[in-house]
Amino acid sequence: MQVVIIEDEPIAVRRIVMLLEELQPDIQIKATLSTVLDATAWFNKNPLPDLIFLDIQLNDGYGFDILDSLEKHPPIIFTTAFNEYAMRGFKYNGIDYLLKPINKEELRISLEKFGTLNSYKSEIVGGGDLEAIRNSLLGRDYKLRFMVKVGNRFNTINTKDIAYFKSHDGVIFLHTHDGKHYPVDYTIDNLEKLVNPLYFFRVNRKYMIAVSAVQEVHNYFNSRVLVRLLPKQDEKVIVSRDRTGNFKKWLDL
Repeated sequence: MQVVIIEDEPIAVRRIVMLLEELQPDIQIKATLSTVLDATAWFNKNPLPDLIFLDIQLNDGYGFDILDSLEKHPPIIFTTAFNEYAMRGFKYNGIDYLLKPINKEELRISLEKFGTLNSYKSEIVGGGDLEAIRNSLLGRDYKLRFMVKVGNRFNTINTKDIAYFKSHDGVIFLHTHDGKHYPVDYTIDNLEKLVNPLYFFRVNRKYMIAVSAVQEVHNYFNSRVLVRLLPKQDEKVIVSRDRTGNFKKWLDL
């Protein structure tokens, strides 16, 4: 398997290389590139690899700028410290989205996804069959249900029945579409990795919401937006300014 790594942090590059060599001893790392300019030039002169590891925020632009310059590209595993770009990443044939520092087990799962995808012998980028397979793979490792405690017993809540997660006094509560809520033993950071970002978005430090719970969206001062949810919340749910752009793209999928 031939791989190109596009990453501007030397420590992150070394970690990815080390983990790849442990997990795939026969891997061929064709290039490690650190800028949009260098990566674009490299792809103009070299054949495409089998897989790209791509950091989204680079010193001279975004990883998406590289992909936009190519007529076609192989599957991508995105690596970034910011998960606000997950939704956009999936539009670029992204088979997975790893938050830094890269976890070995998560990387192993990503490589398995690539192997499964590759076994279908789909053409690189653009085929309808590839899109269907990719969508299936994206959902495979996300939680489908949560177990919650109700009195002395435990119930199971399907993820599709969750309207949002809310942090209150240091405890995360799962709120369902029918107005019930239950404490869960997760942090918001944990939940970002556990639920499918096609359907859930973290709007601020307190809330991660399902698209099915969004009733209305209004412009708010200081370049932010106000979200009205169902079930209704008494407090204002405001999307933080740095997440507003990606929140709007998420709604417009």
